[in-house]
Amino acid sequence: QVQLVESGGGLVQAGGSLRLSCAASGIIFSINTMGWYRQAPGNQRELVATVTSGTNTNYADSVKGRFTISRDNAKNTVFLQMNSLKPEDTAVYYCIATTTYGMTHWGKGTLVTVSS
Repeated sequence: QVQLVESGGGLVQAGGSLRLSCAASGIIFSINTMGWYRQAPGNQRELVATVTSGTNTNYADSVKGRFTISRDNAKNTVFLQMNSLKPEDTAVYYCIATTTYGMTHWGKGTLVTVSS
């Protein structure tokens, strides 16, 4: 099993920045891809960004140029630097980790609120 703990959410004004962190523990040697999803009230959960163990990244079009995902493999941690935040970025952000045998683990989520 893999356990994921997110931190760094909070309230920020539009145009501001936040940095999310997610620390993985457990059977961490099996982790391949890590990343972030988000779910706004009334909306489906959506991909924000992912990064593989080889540091290949993928972003949702809505966050390209504003968000940066990075990974510290030595500390089993993934980060999401969010700049130029917009009210529509308000959501619960979930950390994910996908293992080499195809299982995806989810964190409990951290709330990001962007005020206009």
